[in-house]
Amino acid sequence: MTDLHFKTLTELSEQIRMRSISPVEVTRHLLERINEFDPMLTCYVIVTADLALRQATIAEQEISKGHWRSPLHGVPMALKDLISTKGFTTTAGMSLHKDDVPLFDATVVQRLDQAGAVLLGKLKTTEGALFTHHPSVVPPRHPWNIDYWPGVSSSGPGVAVAAGLCFGALGTDTGGSIRVPSGCCGLTGIKPTWGRVSRRGVFPLADSLDSVGPMARSASDAAAILGVVAGSDSNDPTTLKAPVPNYANQISDDIRGLRIGVDRAFATGGVHEEVVAALSETEAALIELGADVREVTVPFSDRLSDLFLVVCSTEAAAAHKETYPVHAAEYGNELAELIERGRQTSAVQLAESLQERVRLVDNVSTMFREIDLLLAPTLPFPVPRLDSIDFKRMTIARGGAGSDPEDLYSACLRFTSLFNCSGNPAISFPAGFSSSGMPIGMQLAGRQLEEGLLFRTVHAFQKSTRWHTRHPVIPNAVRQVSNLVR
Repeated sequence: MTDLHFKTLTELSEQIRMRSISPVEVTRHLLERINEFDPMLTCYVIVTADLALRQATIAEQEISKGHWRSPLHGVPMALKDLISTKGFTTTAGMSLHKDDVPLFDATVVQRLDQAGAVLLGKLKTTEGALFTHHPSVVPPRHPWNIDYWPGVSSSGPGVAVAAGLCFGALGTDTGGSIRVPSGCCGLTGIKPTWGRVSRRGVFPLADSLDSVGPMARSASDAAAILGVVAGSDSNDPTTLKAPVPNYANQISDDIRGLRIGVDRAFATGGVHEEVVAALSETEAALIELGADVREVTVPFSDRLSDLFLVVCSTEAAAAHKETYPVHAAEYGNELAELIERGRQTSAVQLAESLQERVRLVDNVSTMFREIDLLLAPTLPFPVPRLDSIDFKRMTIARGGAGSDPEDLYSACLRFTSLFNCSGNPAISFPAGFSSSGMPIGMQLAGRQLEEGLLFRTVHAFQKSTRWHTRHPVIPNAVRQVSNLVR
């Protein structure tokens, strides 16, 4: 089973459907791999081995009788640990909830189960899905090099998928938490249109910003996962009633005539030269495929961080009102500070921010009348070393030791939070490697409910490039990075 764990989900799915690979053998292989490598990578909170083998056995029996449920049937997957699972702890990365066992499955878990997916376990998240882990939690380690940062709150899923410890995962994204770790770890991850996927049973950070979405190795893999979990839910009144298309059928190599916008000032100003180079190469590849790249202006780009933080902090305060400040001592500093910021925000400040958000949504909609997609980096800098980040002050020294630190929130939110505020779908995908040997991610965003166009465009890009096919060599993760890319 050499490199079986690095097959794409869609490759594995077809082999399972054709009965050339056994779901039970695949599941055992991944459980052995988790047992071997997770002690170093520490991305799993809990491994549901017995459940996984039971689900894999049922899947194998059903498929042998000609009953194939979906592209996820028999495929081992995992979940970010703020998605409720009946009978298994859901901690949301918080010591306060370390022993909480939900009485029901989140809607997305029910849909994965109905599709025949195999659940390997729950993956680490930062405390309350913010930026940093609770002091009691050992953070996940980057599978390309453990001295580097694996990204924000969905870093557990990012590490697990990149390391071949599952074939796909569900994460959540409030300001970039699917896209940033996907970019850091060399994955394809999509934040769907707000309301496209049910949030019932998902621990909130900020309800009007949160989205659930897939993290995978390719656009076609992400499309297969989203096709299963998307759709309206009577238990979540915020879900959209629009029918869910067959995303796999919308994928093709043809993007001729597609209008892709780039805001040069937004996408390159103050951005590291290696990221700018990757952006230029991505743009050239899309033009070669027939896309029409044109100049645009991204609205509200200078005020995004402030707008986002007002909305996020006030909604976080509401989400934690039953446990904060009553149990404030059990909160880590960063989450407590965000909640306090929300509690101290005046009604006038919030009203002004909400009005500004309405204008932002309208301006983004206007921009997408002129273009089909917007291209930008996922992060303004290559994956940083952990020792360049001060997690207490939430700053990053982008120029290395001795350089002036800058605000990590603003840097990470720069290209991603716009689409949480506007509700538009956005996808991060691998587009190169830095001189340190770490993945560089690019982002495409589109009109609401046009996830299929995002999948098609990234799939065409991935058919003409090979960035998404590279994987870390886990035993070498502590050795020289130059030996990691194969």
